[in-house]
Amino acid sequence: MPRTRTREDRILVLQGGGALGAYQAGVFEALDAQRQAPDWVAGISIGAINAALIAGNPPERRIERLQAFWERVTSAGPLPDLAPGLPIAHPDAAGALHEGLNDASALQALWFGVPGFFAPRWPPALFALPGTPAAVSVYDTAPLRDTLEALVDFDRINAGPVRLSVGAVNVRTGNFAYFDSARQRIDVRHILASGALPPGFAPVEIDGEHYWDGGLVSNTPLQYVLDQPDERHRTVFQVDLFPARGDLPTTLQEVGAREKDIRFSSRTRMNTDIELRLETLSRAANRLLAKLPPALRDDPDARLLADLRPAGGSVDVVHLIYRTRPCEGDNKDYAFSRRSMREHWCAGRDDATRTLADARWRGRARRRHGVRVYDLLPAGSRHPA
Repeated sequence: MPRTRTREDRILVLQGGGALGAYQAGVFEALDAQRQAPDWVAGISIGAINAALIAGNPPERRIERLQAFWERVTSAGPLPDLAPGLPIAHPDAAGALHEGLNDASALQALWFGVPGFFAPRWPPALFALPGTPAAVSVYDTAPLRDTLEALVDFDRINAGPVRLSVGAVNVRTGNFAYFDSARQRIDVRHILASGALPPGFAPVEIDGEHYWDGGLVSNTPLQYVLDQPDERHRTVFQVDLFPARGDLPTTLQEVGAREKDIRFSSRTRMNTDIELRLETLSRAANRLLAKLPPALRDDPDARLLADLRPAGGSVDVVHLIYRTRPCEGDNKDYAFSRRSMREHWCAGRDDATRTLADARWRGRARRRHGVRVYDLLPAGSRHPA
């Protein structure tokens, strides 16, 4: 089935962030409920996995498949599951007890792996033959391959109406690479490559090259999306799992959490700032070129200014950011507990619902050109503990 061309493109951009990725699933649930499901999904790491689950299923099965994945990878929590099914409201939390459960879940993932995702290698890398996957990684992602092949229809990705793009890093060259269903066939290897974070996971071989997690270079595919020419209006829902803003840390554990937030969030801010700056420069250059006499318009410098930014439609970037709970530490991205997953899912659904209902978003006027960024939730707000 060919992609349906509309007056605008709705694009969902998903950051990497491990266990926090359930927040993205909640955002998608809200977008789907508001008839804002994307025409294009771009992701890195866990964002690539969620993106594949969305693009690789028909509309009526996408939420079901996302739930199936997140229920599977959180099925081995430190305590029995007490409330089956995703909740309607945020679950209650119990402060220090909740923090202890998160820590126990993270330790369990480190020692025993995550069902349907990864398992510890045995014997460990120290005893493996150099050059083999076992020698360069701690965990085996064969369970994730099986999960993706069970839950994602890759034929649909390659022939369906939703474009899929995932980012990875070429281990040999260090260069960023994007695998895009608009340009090539996508299979399970491309999704595994986007999430192959070393030293936990081995690089994935694709056509003679080996790839690691795209988050090593940039944890968001936003710039790739913005760089693609498009004459139609684009609405980009950028979903971040690490907040750029945060409190001054007071303990070593808080230092680790804050460092991780800054490291994995900064490029989103940078990308939107660069795009706004380029748009401003391009408009100024066009105004200047219009004032030049005809004899100067063919000057090489004038032509360079004319090519500064290809003509395209307007872009609205809706920024949705997961705000860390007080009970979460520097292990929040690998604490795969069922309870935390549901809290993340609900937070994403609630944040997206509030954003779509905001008068500033509902009352926006369509423009022919330019970039606008909507970050409509209070900067200092946090999800309940």
